[in-house]
Amino acid sequence: MHIKRQLNPIIDELSTVEQSAEENTSTDIEKREKLYASIEKLKQQYNQRLEEVLMDILPQAFAIVKETARRFKTYVQLITTATARDRAIAANTSYVKIRDDQAIWHNQWNVAGNPMVWDMLHYDVQLIGGVILHQGKVAEMATGEGKTLVATLPAFLNALTGKGVHIVTVNDYLAKRDAAWMGPLYEFHGLTVDCINKYPAHSKERQQAYQADIVYGTNNEFGFDYLRDNITNSPEELVQRELHFAMVDEVDSVLIDDARTPLIISGPVEDSNEQEYNTLQPRIRKLYQAQKELVIQLLQTAKNQIEAGKEQEGGLALLRAHRGLPKHRPLIKYLSEVGIKQILRKTENYYLQDNARMMPEADEPLLFTIDERHNSIELTDRGLEYITQKEEDPQFFVLPDIGSEIARIENTQTLNEQEKTAKKETLINDYTAKSQRIHVLNQLLKAYTLFEKDVEYIVVNNQVKIVDEQTGRVLEGRRYSDGLHQAMEAKEQVRIEKASQTYATITLQNYFRMYHKLAGMTGTAATEAGEFWEIYGLEVVIAPTNSPVVRVDKDDKVYKTSREKFQAIIKEITTRTQQRRPVLVGTTSVEISELVSRMLTMRKIDHQVLNAKHHQKEATIIAEAGKTGTVTIATNMAGRGTDIKLTPEAKAAGGLAIIGTERHESRRVDRQLRGRSGRQGDVGSSQFFVSLEDSLMRLFGSERIARIMDKMGLKDGEVIQHNMITRSIERAQKKVEQSNFAIRKRLLEYDNVMNAQREVIYQRRNHALLGKRLDLDVMSMLHDMVEDLLSPREGMEQEDRSVALLKIFGREITPDPFNTQVNTVQRINTTYQATLKLYEEKKKDLQNNLW
Repeated sequence: MHIKRQLNPIIDELSTVEQSAEENTSTDIEKREKLYASIEKLKQQYNQRLEEVLMDILPQAFAIVKETARRFKTYVQLITTATARDRAIAANTSYVKIRDDQAIWHNQWNVAGNPMVWDMLHYDVQLIGGVILHQGKVAEMATGEGKTLVATLPAFLNALTGKGVHIVTVNDYLAKRDAAWMGPLYEFHGLTVDCINKYPAHSKERQQAYQADIVYGTNNEFGFDYLRDNITNSPEELVQRELHFAMVDEVDSVLIDDARTPLIISGPVEDSNEQEYNTLQPRIRKLYQAQKELVIQLLQTAKNQIEAGKEQEGGLALLRAHRGLPKHRPLIKYLSEVGIKQILRKTENYYLQDNARMMPEADEPLLFTIDERHNSIELTDRGLEYITQKEEDPQFFVLPDIGSEIARIENTQTLNEQEKTAKKETLINDYTAKSQRIHVLNQLLKAYTLFEKDVEYIVVNNQVKIVDEQTGRVLEGRRYSDGLHQAMEAKEQVRIEKASQTYATITLQNYFRMYHKLAGMTGTAATEAGEFWEIYGLEVVIAPTNSPVVRVDKDDKVYKTSREKFQAIIKEITTRTQQRRPVLVGTTSVEISELVSRMLTMRKIDHQVLNAKHHQKEATIIAEAGKTGTVTIATNMAGRGTDIKLTPEAKAAGGLAIIGTERHESRRVDRQLRGRSGRQGDVGSSQFFVSLEDSLMRLFGSERIARIMDKMGLKDGEVIQHNMITRSIERAQKKVEQSNFAIRKRLLEYDNVMNAQREVIYQRRNHALLGKRLDLDVMSMLHDMVEDLLSPREGMEQEDRSVALLKIFGREITPDPFNTQVNTVQRINTTYQATLKLYEEKKKDLQNNLW
């Protein structure tokens, strides 16, 4: 009531202006646009005043939530006078019972299938986190600080407005869990809570879920519902209401890591080319094998030449091997030897000078070249010859020069017009077929050389599924675009799905920027504070921890080869388990997690594996991970959303030991992994193991580290550990982060152009769907079209403009729109009024005939 009373003056004024806008039938577009602009201005004033009122009542609202949590923690039952809402909840749940006119609220309810007794109370630092979120900022709160509980404070406060609060999580499990876990806290005060992930898209249940005061769901489902709403055919099918306030859990994962992949609603295309993938796949497999054999020969040549002191010849063979297959394991191992990487860089710099003028000479024996840093691949002329079969046209994979060919046909005197047209059609059809063939060829080549099974994707039930590089989760329902996913299906010889076309698309950046207020929480945001501010206008605030962090973060241990590194990791795991400490091993891919698992199995060390193949066992595995002597191997723990709680015995043994098998390209993911240990002042430690063969070190690692190791003359199995090395690795990570930020920023710049069009189209579509402002939109479109046709511009003759007007309206416009004796502005206004009159006549005619 207090909120409404404070806002009543603006609400009354808004109602008056909206009513006058609806009743206004003037044909003066400018006046009516001003009227609607004043409505938008009043809405902004309303939102601004609303935020001021909410800040005034924030202490009372937060105190109510905290006191509710305290009472649920202290008492087994809370007894209140039963309301109609209490009775409705009691009919569907077990934690509310009705006795006569009393509602009995129990402090135990089911969460994700397990009974849970409420035992939490907000700490003071959590109240600080709640204030940060309410202010529309990003709260960085360490793992284990209770971000899920923190969200209840601003969620309750903002839900009092009746405009809805969206709490966004990274996966289906967390959305359903958090809605069930925190729900009674809100429901006790008469607020409604729901989770959109519980219901199918387009369903009445999902539509009703969006009407709840507090709505939980995943970022993808919120985004896809927005897109679905904008391709519906009737107002009854719309599910979302106005986007007011969103709080994003694991905000760095959602707004940064997922931001490179736009949300796309697609449908099948009639002309599908999956057969082309099956046809060309054997050729590309054969090409890849031939290049692999060539690289093996080149690597052996390089070794022999360098050993013989012929550094120049050996360096060239080494460069060719590296540009042929940079991920070839024997090559990676050889590059970790003393001085070898320096020879490669020296040779590469020689051939890159003068804008890589001499690089074709270096690439001459290769069938294709790979640029691993830019994730690109290029087929050479030799490779083109290799895959073109003997009986085929040599131009089978070569695009014709369509411009010169058409000019040649036009200049052929012996052909009549009909023959020329036929030849042009044949040429265009040939060009289309070849361009499609070349595209399929390139995508297959990418699939074979740049995408590794069990690293970038896994194969489950004869389906290729993408693995999120940040979290290690399977991205269900996601497919690579532009035919790349079909190429990977052809490579793995599973059923190739039909090609699709885009119906609607939006980036997560542009979707979340549509909310009136956006906030987020995560354990790791400080390293990306610049991006949050530049892209979303979000300030990052670091909330203090409830207890000091006593975890010991050790300097990285750097080895020359992967073999030595993994041997050291197994030794470290064995030592920690003998100390009865729980161990969490963090890996960057499914492949590495399974390698470590095999090595532990050989040594008869019991362990659990949590990766994209076993994600359904996540809650069970995490629940066991804090017990003494437990070993858990996990692919990138970022966004897991579940705390590892230590037993008293585990704390006494030294707490959770974090072992990282390599540095991730993002510092945030490493910080997420470290943060799993040392929650709420627990003891613990973290240690990363790195080798010069790791992807990060190969692509972006400082040459300085390799030189230091060369000078020290480290022998097999010897390790280097120093804070200078750790800082150098973090600088390499920073390079990658900057590169990825540039990619995301560029994607947003492209999407901003589409977004401007999307907003106009979707806005006008909604006006038509809901019957709002429709006449003004039609008038604006008529005026814009008339102005476009009558304004002087190059490339369009008066006759063409006259024909265009005739085509659109089906009759001559009077007075003459092209009378040069009247000035352009007057002609535009007169013609606009004439076209508007025609529109009204047509509308009346349709109304008479249809109704």
